[in-house]
Amino acid sequence: MHSLDRALALGAGGPVGAAWMAGLACGLRRGGVDLGEADLIVGTSTGAIIGAVLATGQDPGRLATPVRPAGSAGTPPQVDGRRLGEAFAVLRNAASNPAEARRRVGRIALAAETGPEQAHITRMHALAGADHWPDRKLLITALDAETGEQEVFDRASGAPLPAAVAASTAFPGIYPPITIGGRRYMDGSLRSATSAGLAAGARTLVVIDPQAHLFPRELLDRELAVAAAHTVVTIEPDAASIRAFGPDLTDRTAWEPAYQAGLRQAPDAAGRLRPAWSAGSGTG
Repeated sequence: MHSLDRALALGAGGPVGAAWMAGLACGLRRGGVDLGEADLIVGTSTGAIIGAVLATGQDPGRLATPVRPAGSAGTPPQVDGRRLGEAFAVLRNAASNPAEARRRVGRIALAAETGPEQAHITRMHALAGADHWPDRKLLITALDAETGEQEVFDRASGAPLPAAVAASTAFPGIYPPITIGGRRYMDGSLRSATSAGLAAGARTLVVIDPQAHLFPRELLDRELAVAAAHTVVTIEPDAASIRAFGPDLTDRTAWEPAYQAGLRQAPDAAGRLRPAWSAGSGTG
């Protein structure tokens, strides 16, 4: 039994992936597919930024160029290279015991020197462009930095929307874990790049995965099995978009090329999406 018509899961991908998703969403809207009309939007890591933009009814075209907050929060993040390297070392060997790996990464995140939490919240607030949760159902994922367990924030969670987005994007060694309700939270992608399983109950599920070319497909397939949607459409960067990304998804100089790549890829994606999106809306 499907309780929702259309769900959208937006995956992780660093600033470059966020720019590509924004361009893609803008181009899809021009092509008659408005992703913001989804009954449920799941945002993980930088997918939380684009999820907040779409769910609150904003034009994703506002992200054609990177948005920078004023003042000290407009400066680049304070990266702790040593702790970042430690986190990646743990993640490379996480397959045997992923739960313990997440706890270890959480300890690294808590020990890293990555600047004040409020600076990161302000950065993400500027990108997401919204103060309050939308009426449309939006889920934002993060991990408890102490336990490694997943937390899903929504309008009923009591978490401010900018803080939830900041928590979901708080990658260890780059951004500080974010305090919400007395707990500290880190990047949601440390458990799943897309969290598509949270869309269980949707008849049509669209997954946009900026990192699909970097990880085995079976990781996403496990999430899709949990979601059990009648129709699934996955969109990932094509070869030209991957070239535009460059080798580092955190390289902010690639923002505008990545946005343009998403915009260019949108007509092809719209052709694949339109039948499923129209059918899911009950208009097809």
